Amino acid sequence: MQHLLPTVQFDAQLLQQYDQPVPRYTSYPPATELKPEFETVDFRAAIAVSNYKKTPLSLYCHIPFCDTACYFCGCNTVITQRKAIAAPYLSYLVRHIQQMAQLIDRDRTVHQLHWGGGTPNYLALNQIETLWTALQQQFHFDPNAEISIEVNPKSLDQQYLFSLKNLGFNRISFGIQDFDLKVQEAVNRVQPESMLFDVMQWSRDAGFESVNVDLIYGLPFQTLETYRDTIRKTIQLDPDRIAVFNFAYVPWLKPVQKRIPQAALPSPAEKLKILQMAIEELTQHGYQYIGMDHFAKPGDELSVAQREGQLHRNFQGYTTKPESDLIGFGVTAISMLNDVYVQNHKHLKDFYRTIDAEKLPIERGVTLDQDDIIRRTVIMELMCQFQLSPDDIEEKYHLGFDLDFESYFASEKFQLRRLEADGLIRLSSNHVEVTPAGRLLIRNVASAFDAYLRQNTTSSFSRAV
Repeated sequence: MQHLLPTVQFDAQLLQQYDQPVPRYTSYPPATELKPEFETVDFRAAIAVSNYKKTPLSLYCHIPFCDTACYFCGCNTVITQRKAIAAPYLSYLVRHIQQMAQLIDRDRTVHQLHWGGGTPNYLALNQIETLWTALQQQFHFDPNAEISIEVNPKSLDQQYLFSLKNLGFNRISFGIQDFDLKVQEAVNRVQPESMLFDVMQWSRDAGFESVNVDLIYGLPFQTLETYRDTIRKTIQLDPDRIAVFNFAYVPWLKPVQKRIPQAALPSPAEKLKILQMAIEELTQHGYQYIGMDHFAKPGDELSVAQREGQLHRNFQGYTTKPESDLIGFGVTAISMLNDVYVQNHKHLKDFYRTIDAEKLPIERGVTLDQDDIIRRTVIMELMCQFQLSPDDIEEKYHLGFDLDFESYFASEKFQLRRLEADGLIRLSSNHVEVTPAGRLLIRNVASAFDAYLRQNTTSSFSRAV
């Protein structure tokens, strides 16, 4: 069924009303539910089940290293200019890949591969090739697999980009954050405008199928007018996809953010104006709002998949590939099977120690029950398609018991009615539709079905706006 082209509507009053901490729903249950008491044997058992089902694969490689710290960053990174640190990590990463490959049937097809960090292009080209070869030797890749990499423009030249494309990467992503020099200096990420335009041109010349750029609003010294200039220059770059992330100032969680001048942060009211302007500029220039900070050209496969109701979401973000098992390699990487999620050790020494002991480097995990799986389906449908068919949910989970959507989610009815009264959703007997005004608050809509959020008394999630 072809869905109507999604639109988005800015409603400042609603955004202020619902600006509260909620999960980003790259998974359900959220990663906060992964616990250290998890037994590794459960992960092995889940892999055995997925081998039997021949579930497709999505692979992720985490490269944690960066030359310098970006003060806005919330990623798990290792900051060092001592490039020699990469060689031992690469060796252990290859061993981890080999270790996991022994558990996974060779005939399962890889539809998606992503390298993130940190800075994947912290690695020298010969190291990139070593890691690439290890993956190709251990896994069977679909000829049309989506193979993407994040890069830092400051550590890049044309030859490096062409080498990535020749190796087999077909999608690339890089961070801009803001074109304004004063903002760049305040967050320790100085990138001349000419450099960013060069990287985009090289990416086009190399023939990457899709180029994504990241922006951040809410950074120090940003104003409505300076950020309008950033948005317009980004549009001139003409990327296929644009992510416009909200900066979460959480120095108690990310100490590096203490280096940011707090007094220079835009006020909440200014941030809302900046967000409104960014949405209006991007949609007026033909970008479609995909959801969760993401915009894409109408012809981009993300936009097409959403219109056709085939968009998916996992720890790597939005994807057009079929529902797959995500296998994460390296420190902090998360693996997500049908009913088991695990996260690897966050520290290099722990990761190395467990690999040396020939153990899986798992630090924490969670096993999902049937209720988790049902709620995950509901949440991901809302996150990806902006609508939900209760009939489809009932049909999918008619597994030895009658699942009547209305009675199963009876305790959620009050919250859904409130969302409807506030104009975030429209309800009927066989349909839940997120309104254009509700799409910017899709996390809040999805959270109505989150059983864990009621028990979570912490503010470990970023705010909705």
